Amino acid sequence: MITTQATIIRLTRLTDSSLIVHWFSEELGLLKTVAKGARRPKSPFAGQLDLFFGGEITVQRAKRGDLHALREAAIRHWREGLRRNYTATLFAAYCCQLVESAVEPEHPEPALHDLLNRALDHADTTEPGPRSLLHFERELARLLGISHDQRAANLSLRDALGSLPASREALLERLGGAVDFDSSAERNHR
Repeated sequence: MITTQATIIRLTRLTDSSLIVHWFSEELGLLKTVAKGARRPKSPFAGQLDLFFGGEITVQRAKRGDLHALREAAIRHWREGLRRNYTATLFAAYCCQLVESAVEPEHPEPALHDLLNRALDHADTTEPGPRSLLHFERELARLLGISHDQRAANLSLRDALGSLPASREALLERLGGAVDFDSSAERNHR
């Protein structure tokens, strides 16, 4: 059994009563767990598993494969503000998608874990704006070691990852499309 701090970045329905929960943890990196019976009303996981929730989890490693068993979850970061503000929800989802595309499964990335949690906590308490998006992309590019031009971090990320999550366009539109410092550089890059 392994206990670690983790944040839920994606949920997938497995059966009528179970979920696959994708976590990003400091010690284990990207991690997939099965939460058996989590969708049942009397499950010990009832109300504990939702996007962007964070806390301490206990996982039993799979003997084969990468789908581990979730044994316990003690949620401490509910991030309720993300559910009250659609822009914050879009921002949080984009950050999670971008981190998920940038790291290898089960490879610890403590600095990226910290960056993601700071971004989610910021969006939980303050409506994110274009500067929040650009800051997150710049910091991610810097931490990944692919930052060639701080004003065009999204281009560096796109080149390194192959593409950026499609949700970026919807997020920029929601942010008013204003002050996308990288848009002129992106147009020149095409």
